[in-house]
Amino acid sequence: MKLNEIRDNEGARHRRMRIGRGIGSGKGKTGGRGQKGQKAREGVSIKGFEGGQMPLHMRIPKRGFNNIFAKDFAEVNLGLIQKFIDAGKLDIKNVVDHAALKAIGLARGGKDGVRLLGKGEFTAKVKFSVTGASKGAIAAVEKAGGSVEVAAAKQPEAEKKAARAAANKAAPKGKAAKTAE
Repeated sequence: MKLNEIRDNEGARHRRMRIGRGIGSGKGKTGGRGQKGQKAREGVSIKGFEGGQMPLHMRIPKRGFNNIFAKDFAEVNLGLIQKFIDAGKLDIKNVVDHAALKAIGLARGGKDGVRLLGKGEFTAKVKFSVTGASKGAIAAVEKAGGSVEVAAAKQPEAEKKAARAAANKAAPKGKAAKTAE
């Protein structure tokens, strides 16, 4: 075999069908689109259209509920934290918080903080400062000799609202409107 003789097996590559190139090509005239009408044209988007009747996907009742006020926690299992400690990627001399877990790539997302979950074996003596923790996670950390400090979730909007309400309550009715301006 020589380099100039290398080629694909017979039938391994198919040539693209060139439609609309005359009756003799086998895909001429209508170009494989049947005859006339909207579907014979280019740019058709009528997959869910039912002739003006209410489409099936809109007739069926919707299920479930999406809570727009739900907290977004980065959930981290203790077993995974133990793996990172054993690998030397997490420093346990300092307090382990959201920033530390995010720095090593364990806490993705979680704009409202981090939540510890108790899945996996945990043996390191670590002090955690987190937004939430399951009972099992707290028990496992304390059994290993560590501690878990659970801080309240950040609520900047609620705090602002409470401050505004207190300011309005303290000021006389006529002056409250002027101070807001």
